Amino acid sequence: MKRTDAFSTYHPIIGFLYFAFVILETAFFLHPVLLVISFASAMAYSIYLNGRRAVRFNLLMVLPLMLLAAVINPAFNHEGVTILGYIRDNPITLESILYGVAAAAMIGAVIIWFSCYNAVMTSDKFIYLFGRIIPSLSLILSMALRFIPAYKAQIVRIADAQRGIGRDISSGKLSARARSGLSILSVMVTWALESAIETADSMKARGYGLRGRTAYALYRFDGRDRLLLAFMVCGFALLLFAGGVRILSVQYFPAFSVNDTGFGVCLFYVVHAVICNIPLAADIREDFIWRSLRSKA
Repeated sequence: MKRTDAFSTYHPIIGFLYFAFVILETAFFLHPVLLVISFASAMAYSIYLNGRRAVRFNLLMVLPLMLLAAVINPAFNHEGVTILGYIRDNPITLESILYGVAAAAMIGAVIIWFSCYNAVMTSDKFIYLFGRIIPSLSLILSMALRFIPAYKAQIVRIADAQRGIGRDISSGKLSARARSGLSILSVMVTWALESAIETADSMKARGYGLRGRTAYALYRFDGRDRLLLAFMVCGFALLLFAGGVRILSVQYFPAFSVNDTGFGVCLFYVVHAVICNIPLAADIREDFIWRSLRSKA
């Protein structure tokens, strides 16, 4: 069951900038400590948002993809000076294994962060942010995001209707099941095209994208948003500074090396952990306040 998310109540620009920052940082900083923190934080937040569905997605989709990435890299990348063995005269190096593990962690963390983004940044928030800047593109993207769950629900309804008239894709000969599947696909494509045309005509009739068109907005940028935005900008600026001056550094080839761990470096790790857990901290704080109010009632 999807839980109420306190981070979603912040202004849309906060959510968009947060996920943009944390995803870009995870993708470009292949530092092992930062990757572990980012992956664990993304995993915890996704489970908080979507519960068992997130656990199934992470175990059945993300984890196998990570294992595949971790295995493929040392099989094809033979750089590095620490040779552990040979497979058909191809060296397997410690550095390529470590790089493969880091790349796998990066891929998994980015995918999970994107799943959290999809749960927090709904299509109406996206249109609110970019409707006036890129109206056509924002409409197309929001339609695509909205139609994914709609398509899943519609194809289930079509399959149930086809089963009611004896065209079940799970029984009968292979040729009959193939014809039933093609029939469902044909109905689904027709419905999708009609829905897209109706949505486009509806938005055009409402003057979407025209200059001077006004729109109702639910969102206000208040003091809470300003405080969180300032904290986010300062935190990410510190991490960019640490990466730029090589306080946080890592090298995988030709030999693996990572920055020394000292008090100052640990402070940057803490800053990174705090930033990655901002949404989860907001949710935990909201839950604590809610339980306190209920206990006093």
